Amino acid sequence: MTTPAVPLRLELTFELPGTAEQVWDAIATATGISSWFIPTDVEEHDGGSILFHMGEDDSPGTITGWEPPARLAYEEPDWALLASHDPSTVTPLATEFLVEARSGGTCVVRMVSSAFGSGADWEQEFFDQMEEGWTPFLDHLRLYLTLFPGQTATTLRAEIDVKGDALAVTAAIRDALGVERPAQEVEVRGLAGRVETLGERQVLLRLDDRVPGYLTLGAYDKGDGVSIALVSGYLFSDEAPAYVAREQDAWVTWLQGLEVAPT
Repeated sequence: MTTPAVPLRLELTFELPGTAEQVWDAIATATGISSWFIPTDVEEHDGGSILFHMGEDDSPGTITGWEPPARLAYEEPDWALLASHDPSTVTPLATEFLVEARSGGTCVVRMVSSAFGSGADWEQEFFDQMEEGWTPFLDHLRLYLTLFPGQTATTLRAEIDVKGDALAVTAAIRDALGVERPAQEVEVRGLAGRVETLGERQVLLRLDDRVPGYLTLGAYDKGDGVSIALVSGYLFSDEAPAYVAREQDAWVTWLQGLEVAPT
């Protein structure tokens, strides 16, 4: 066994709308986290469990710091399993959120994730991908705190494997949506809104009051020339559960109809 000794670290600092209490509820409670990130269970106390549901995989952890509304810390011991590697070669992934209130009704949040590894290439790749993956979720979090603080989302998720790299698959998604620029109005599968963010790997739509919320469509590389195309929605209305029940399978069919250019 290789003794973990190589430091790995991700640090992000970002400003969010809302009071420290609103930000805390968004990042430290099951309802809050599940309404902008992924389905999550949280025992809200020091020493409690935290469990992130990642489709077929779960990442369990333990809360090591609980100081509302200023500091949340937790450790995930099995993060290497998410990359199909032996967790005994790394230390637990330790994550800490620090919330600092600012004048004008905003907060600055500092997030640090760190671990020690063996120096294998996959370890740094994991951290690099983790940093890239946080970008769309931070956009979700800002919208959640701006438009729906304290509310509970009904979530929609559809994903399929697609031949092609993530950039080509996302380009096909943009073509299918007919989007070309931020702030453009869009209507798709009974949802209407406008483009909030237009990136190389994802499109974020801010939905109007028919079924209010936000919807991310994008792709990420799976390997061996295959990408995962996905639709991830967070909806906030009494009509949202019926919409998800009616349309979730139809979104899978929509993804299957993408015309991806050869790469």
